[in-house]
Amino acid sequence: MITVLTITLAVILVITSVLLVVLILLHRGKGGGLSDMFGGGVSSSIGGSSVAEKNLDRLTVGLGLVWAACIVAVGLLVSSST
Repeated sequence: MITVLTITLAVILVITSVLLVVLILLHRGKGGGLSDMFGGGVSSSIGGSSVAEKNLDRLTVGLGLVWAACIVAVGLLVSSST
């Protein structure tokens, strides 16, 4: 039987998945990949990362950890209920 906890974790998983896609697309391309094809190579790199880029990196990693924890939790809940 599917519990409220499983449904809540599934909703959090969907929300974090969409947010991860958006955050990953916000990152500046490092060159040589698909980002150059869409104009990512036009921007000039000044040598260091700005505070906004560092915060975006931290937010992406943190959200990725929440996403991974939700996947593990949903997997454990589903496997224990069967």
